[in-house]
Amino acid sequence: MNFRKATLPDLKEMQELFVATIKSVCQKEYNEQQIEVWTSGVNNTERWIEVIEKQFVLLALIENKIVGYGTLKNANYIDFFYTHKDFQRQGIANNLLTRLELEAKKRSSKTITSDISITAKPFFEKKGFIVKAKQKNIRSGVELINYKMEKNLE
Repeated sequence: MNFRKATLPDLKEMQELFVATIKSVCQKEYNEQQIEVWTSGVNNTERWIEVIEKQFVLLALIENKIVGYGTLKNANYIDFFYTHKDFQRQGIANNLLTRLELEAKKRSSKTITSDISITAKPFFEKKGFIVKAKQKNIRSGVELINYKMEKNLE
């Protein structure tokens, strides 16, 4: 497994991983309508370009294929964090999270936060994150539950 920062040519593959992973991995916790609304975020190309240009975006690669990625916004917020549906439970998320936490510490952050899906909540809890709030987000009239979570880095 190799790691590198994302560039704009990676955008399409990142978006494909985002949609495929949500549709496959999150189907037990979210219904079809919720998944449709969630994955529709892939259509906001401006936001994706801004993420790559302004955030610390770390890719995990196996044989030059993106198998996961995580982004760090403002040195202390994990904005995107996804592992390819065909590469679950292989240590990719663990490696990405460790590297994002190290980057946050390098940038003098004392805590790291994220808005975590129901699906990813157990993983983040195992890694020392605590739930600060359960959130009900309404997107296009559809309710999506997630959790504001935080970890102390000191």
